[in-house]
Amino acid sequence: MTTIATPTRYRLTTTAFHAMAQIGVFPADARVELIDGDLIEMPAIGSRHAAMVSRLVRWFIPRLGDRAIVSPQNPIVLGNYSQPQPDICLLRPQADFYDDRLPAAADVLLLIEVADSTLAYDRDEKLLLYARHGIAEAWLVDLQGSRLIAYRGAGAAGYGERLELQVDTRLAPLAFPDLAIGLVDLGF
Repeated sequence: MTTIATPTRYRLTTTAFHAMAQIGVFPADARVELIDGDLIEMPAIGSRHAAMVSRLVRWFIPRLGDRAIVSPQNPIVLGNYSQPQPDICLLRPQADFYDDRLPAAADVLLLIEVADSTLAYDRDEKLLLYARHGIAEAWLVDLQGSRLIAYRGAGAAGYGERLELQVDTRLAPLAFPDLAIGLVDLGF
């Protein structure tokens, strides 16, 4: 009788991911994220994507002051198996700017993903990850569709609320109801 072996998926932990990075497994310019234990190589950032991230950073910093840390394209740790690099996170203020650890879901006041060529992946995979880890609000800036979509009401099955910003409306983050942004502020 022949025994049939079933392959087992090996899920990398954030600890193993950090160790691999420290010993130089990844090239210095690699854009690699750890998502649910899988290494995901992200495409290079194009000029429209980079410009939108810069535009958002420039919009948020003077309006927030010391109320939040604007963290562009830096990692956050979500459990033992995920370390994505969202395009922008508004983080709870911390005097050392998270020098002693990477921010976690509880530190994120608003998360923003900018999608040019990765819309389906950002919407269907990463937003679900953020919701499962309890990030209260995530925005998706769709460059191809010239739109901003806000997702709220995080839960295990995803976000319960979806709001698409219209041309003549403004949207404020839940954490900062006094800061309303419009499509014109995004260059659309």
